[in-house]
Amino acid sequence: MDSVQLQELMRGKLEGMPTKARRVIEYLLSNMREAAFRSIGEVADDLSVSKAQLVRVARILGFDGYSDLKEALQQAILEKINPATMLARVMDDQESLPNVIYKTEHANLDDTWSQLPPGSLDAFCSLVREARNIHCLGWGISSLVTEHLFMRLRVMGLAALSMRRGSLTLLEQARSVGGGDLIVVCELPSYVVEVTETVELARKKGAKVVAIVDSPAAPLCRFSDLNFFISAASPTFGSSIVGPLFLTHILTSVLAVHMGDRAHTALEEQAQFLHDERIFHPVFGLKY
Repeated sequence: MDSVQLQELMRGKLEGMPTKARRVIEYLLSNMREAAFRSIGEVADDLSVSKAQLVRVARILGFDGYSDLKEALQQAILEKINPATMLARVMDDQESLPNVIYKTEHANLDDTWSQLPPGSLDAFCSLVREARNIHCLGWGISSLVTEHLFMRLRVMGLAALSMRRGSLTLLEQARSVGGGDLIVVCELPSYVVEVTETVELARKKGAKVVAIVDSPAAPLCRFSDLNFFISAASPTFGSSIVGPLFLTHILTSVLAVHMGDRAHTALEEQAQFLHDERIFHPVFGLKY
């Protein structure tokens, strides 16, 4: 059963439902990803209903129990981000693909902007300025986002470290993380077990954690001190990084202003580097 079929099934059962059961289904429709990857207890607590109520709703929908409904939710979510399925869907669509991408990325930017909580930018700046080291953690496509963050923090003269899988696993790299450090981690689906375990280990060792994620359902959110939620929808490949990169642009720009003279001095040094004609052709401009 794909996502559309599952949503149609749930909407079809809404009419005439008792109030509590209706509230459960409305939650599942609005929060499919969160419900798919959270425990029955967590969903029940969020809705202030019993686990038995969730089981009853699952049976009303035609499933043997809540675990079967949860499995269907997971399959529907994974189908939505399967690149081959997404490509096939686009090929069947009559609308121009570039136009679809254009509209999708605009929506990603708007959604990412609208999800910035009040005070979150100041909180991020405080965590960065108080940190001994800043570890920028990412896996796969998410590492492109954290590499961008790492580069900007370094240019501002901060003790940033890039944390990505290479000759050492992430868990091995996390051994050097300690109290006073900050982990900034980006995690787009699919969620990686080693990333979650690395963040958990860093937290146990006394580090603070900032998460850049597409959903509160991301497992690493259990260990984060500050969350930024971004939109990463894509009509073809699994996730877009336009929204996350937009967020890192905002975070680092606001941070530079917060740092004042320190950031100004670091950027002046960077400007001098741009005049090194062994590296750059000055006639083409001196932008970094």
